[in-house]
Amino acid sequence: MRLIRGLTNLKKLSGREDSPLANGCVATIGNFDGVHLGHKTIIDQVKSKAEALGVPSVVMIFEPQPREFFQGQEAPPRLMAFRQKFEELLAEGVDMVLCLRFNQAFRSYSAMGFIEDVLIEGLAVRHLVVGDDFRFGCDRAGDFSLLEKVGPDVGFTVENTRTVTVKGERVSSTRVRELLTVNGLEQAEALLGHPYRIRGRVVYGRQLGRQIGAPTANILLHHTPALRGVYVVAATLDNGATYDGVANIGIRPTVDGKQPSLEVHLFDFAGTLYGQHLEVVFRHGLRDEEKFASVDELKEQIARDFEEARSWIYANGSVRTPH
Repeated sequence: MRLIRGLTNLKKLSGREDSPLANGCVATIGNFDGVHLGHKTIIDQVKSKAEALGVPSVVMIFEPQPREFFQGQEAPPRLMAFRQKFEELLAEGVDMVLCLRFNQAFRSYSAMGFIEDVLIEGLAVRHLVVGDDFRFGCDRAGDFSLLEKVGPDVGFTVENTRTVTVKGERVSSTRVRELLTVNGLEQAEALLGHPYRIRGRVVYGRQLGRQIGAPTANILLHHTPALRGVYVVAATLDNGATYDGVANIGIRPTVDGKQPSLEVHLFDFAGTLYGQHLEVVFRHGLRDEEKFASVDELKEQIARDFEEARSWIYANGSVRTPH
């Protein structure tokens, strides 16, 4: 799969004689946060039409996501970071991901400017799959009806996305976030199609965990997480080994309370994880994140968390598969 970053790189690619977009593409547009079952159905729509036309399938996403641009810290928490989203789309068999930077210049695009510069000149789109509530362009002036009206004159068709429901409930990123906020891991899994997970690189931390007898792998989060609290987790390393563990996700109020982070303690693991990418699957919630009066109180609570986690793992099954 090819990643295209920015409109300039898209136009450079489309301007080449050997461009994979020479015969156009089938595209969809959205945040694809979480790449849940609804997203996967949309991707299947795109891939099926692309195969029929003999052209690449393209997913267009934005960084930052539009609501992050407009709302800043008040924007909804992300379900996954950009790298993880790209990897999930790769796993779904998408041919290209176009990532456009959502900034002041981009949000100022007129609806027709977006159609002409991005869809026609950039992608040479032949078929577009978007929701009938899709809005684009300055002041959200463009909509599904405009695409249907303009499309036939410039050579593309438009198709509405299919709604996916699970047990009568519409699948959406918003609903997944709501479930994670109230620790509804099983219900969120049903909408995602897999357990909720975060992948990220292990970085150097303050090593407080090591000092209090609970060393952790620290994964820096660039966005506010949808989850907060202490969880039983399963963590998979670069070499494929999986370990049971406990994770704290949030802002660490006892320590600094500023930078969102994910700290993972692996049971029965000895070694160094710095620089590795961990996939952390959240299996069971233990407690909310809380601020303690002292590090000693925190240490005592961590010991209780470990004991409770081991009891839960014993009752529900270990996932450990060390190499």
